[in-house]
Amino acid sequence: MDIHNRAEILSVGNELLRGEITDTNAGFLASQLPLLGIELNGMTTAGDDIEQLNDTLVRAQEKADIILITGGLGPTEDDLTREAIAAVMGEEPAIDTGLEKQLRQLFARMGRDMPSHNLKQAWLIPSAEAIENPLGTAPGWWVQKDGKTIVAMPGPPREMTVMWRNEVAPRLGKILSEQVILSRTIKTYGVPEAEVAELVQPFFEAENPSLGIYAHYDGIHLRLIARGSNAEDLLQTAGEKLNDTFGSRIWGRGDDSLEGLIGGWLGNAGLTLATIEDGTGGLVANILTTTPGGGEYYRGGLIACSDEIKIAFGVPPEVIETYGAVSPEVTAIMAAMAREKFSADIGLSTGGVMQKSTVGENPPGLTYVGISDSSGEKTWGHNFARFRDPSGHREAYGALFRLRERLLELKLV
Repeated sequence: MDIHNRAEILSVGNELLRGEITDTNAGFLASQLPLLGIELNGMTTAGDDIEQLNDTLVRAQEKADIILITGGLGPTEDDLTREAIAAVMGEEPAIDTGLEKQLRQLFARMGRDMPSHNLKQAWLIPSAEAIENPLGTAPGWWVQKDGKTIVAMPGPPREMTVMWRNEVAPRLGKILSEQVILSRTIKTYGVPEAEVAELVQPFFEAENPSLGIYAHYDGIHLRLIARGSNAEDLLQTAGEKLNDTFGSRIWGRGDDSLEGLIGGWLGNAGLTLATIEDGTGGLVANILTTTPGGGEYYRGGLIACSDEIKIAFGVPPEVIETYGAVSPEVTAIMAAMAREKFSADIGLSTGGVMQKSTVGENPPGLTYVGISDSSGEKTWGHNFARFRDPSGHREAYGALFRLRERLLELKLV
């Protein structure tokens, strides 16, 4: 593979070196590069030190022609990414009047005067172009010189992700436009990762298309990447084999999201949904409300972590005393409560063991899902081994998959 198809990722910030925040940017970029036919040589983390940054940039350029940098574009003295790029390129930064005007207008819209130290965010060097940042004050830099491409993006993941998708990835795609590179993603649920790996073993024996396996909260994703003039045919053939292998355990493809599919089905059927959660900390509600169009079908939700709250909203105390707060009986009543209290067509409830140790007779990770609709109540039990996912996202998506299952049963698709 040509050196211009190789990249280095550099994450900048003392907070990364100290472990104060997790570097999600590098992982995201690493997952995106194969889609452009770019091979990743390595990932490096550097602190807010100009000499360290300079040395790291020089070494990266020796290994690859594409260097992706995240972080260090803020307005303070320890934000040194621009200075490092300028030094390595042998150029002097200067204020770009157009960028300065945009920055001042941005602060004016916020009803604030722009601090003088923000002026460095309007710097450019002769070989750099500004990259628009619609979510922050720090423009990115696109630098091309002597066959090298250096891309500097902001550190906040939300800003970086939008900049990558809207600006950086399309530009890199143009550089590599002479290559035909296509990808397909197939999303499965209900199959353990080890079993998936066994089932797709024959695909690993072929270089084109290549196959990657990625574990997510919403199941195991399979990403096919094909290169060459016959890339479409290769993907078609491989996709058909995967369809035959996994069948109904495939729930989505490409950019499909579980919450998006569910929302579309509910919206098309004119049905509404409400939730009551215990053990998922409001994650189901958060996923639904942050999905575009969620307000059209999602009525509302409640986090009911205590017996007192459950009783106050309609769970008979004798049911809790007899069966336990984490039980299919209580979860079924909670689903009916959600449906009734929020005047929704469907009620969804969760109940689970939050602790990492056994509570009573319930093991960690035990979760129940309840659904109430016009046909009555239905419950399911899972054990997600919470010690593997303290955030509770697996439990939340597990509940949404049960909702998907129920919507299929109701023939709403």
